[in-house]
Amino acid sequence: MASFSVQKPRKRNKEKAYNSVLNYQPHNTLKVLGRRDLTESAYVLRLERKNIKFMAGQHISLGKEDDNDTREYSLYSGENDDYLEVLIKEVEDGLVSKHLKHSKAGDLVKFDGPVGYFLINEEDRKLKKFLFIASGTGIAPFHSFMRSYPDLDFKILHGVRYKREAYERDDYHEDKIILCTSRDETGDYHGRVTDYLKENPVDKNTQVYLCGNCEMIHDAYDILLDQGLPADNLHSEVYF
Repeated sequence: MASFSVQKPRKRNKEKAYNSVLNYQPHNTLKVLGRRDLTESAYVLRLERKNIKFMAGQHISLGKEDDNDTREYSLYSGENDDYLEVLIKEVEDGLVSKHLKHSKAGDLVKFDGPVGYFLINEEDRKLKKFLFIASGTGIAPFHSFMRSYPDLDFKILHGVRYKREAYERDDYHEDKIILCTSRDETGDYHGRVTDYLKENPVDKNTQVYLCGNCEMIHDAYDILLDQGLPADNLHSEVYF
């Protein structure tokens, strides 16, 4: 099991991770099983699994079969699902996200992975409580945690602009997720996740996992440390 370095949130180190994780399977292709659109720009891509082993919290790289461009996406599906899923937001200038959005069942995509250390060890899963803090599509690994570990004691704090960006909220029990909306007042809390944290201090024994926007993660770190949480209780995965 990988250890966590929590002093400074860092972006994924693709080369280091690819050379360090036993599950890594280089330069394969996977067949697209389908796609479901969640908003105008966000969608879930379902892929065949091919007996690929992964741990919830890891990510894979995907790209066009005959192109060198790839992007990393956290696995959205659970460890026991018979398929792989990723949650993707189409980026205006993004070559890969645009291409994958036009994928149809039967198409092949280039695949690398799985890799990554954004994990929960088995002992902690049984004994500790968790707060998952996400912005946007950063909720993906927490969806995988939820599907993989049904007895996990957790709550999700999800920051989005509008309620329509609460991706597949019905997958979570209503008392397990708090939606923070910054552009409208239709969520559970009007404001950013960092505003919510300031108003609702976190218990010092909580294990906190943060995923998504780098600025949000840095700001949340400062708030949580000021509230007395030990640095060793903070774990992050920076998307952008």
